[in-house]
Amino acid sequence: MSQLPLFDANPSPPAGRARLREIVAYTDGGARGNPGPAGYGVRIERPDGTLVAEFGDSIGVATNNVAEYRGLIAALQYAHDRGIPRVHVRSDSLLLVQQILGRYKVKNAGLQALHARATLLAREVGRVTYEHVGRSSNAHADRLANAAMDAAGT
Repeated sequence: MSQLPLFDANPSPPAGRARLREIVAYTDGGARGNPGPAGYGVRIERPDGTLVAEFGDSIGVATNNVAEYRGLIAALQYAHDRGIPRVHVRSDSLLLVQQILGRYKVKNAGLQALHARATLLAREVGRVTYEHVGRSSNAHADRLANAAMDAAGT
């Protein structure tokens, strides 16, 4: 898979500089064909809306829901790798948000391992909250997911 270039305005701060303590992560995933060529996009912002990073990746042939989970996992991994202890995830996938919050069961065997990985990462990060948003509020992550699928020639 070919990851999109990572724009990261705050990689790892030099010694003595404060680390980010909280981020807002917009995540999206998509598949053309469902299943079909798939990708995800993630936009990381400070709580005030300042862009911190954005990235995405094509993930081969997968379902839309798998791509949504892969985007969530990428956002949580970003926070984990940088020691950011508070993350507010915004996703336009109602299924993903409801499953992560424990309101819907994860019946699909293909999603169970991804759900478990996301849950473990969230615990390791610290405080992670989730919000379902409309597609118009998630336009940047959607753009990144589509760019990831386009980069794979899909």
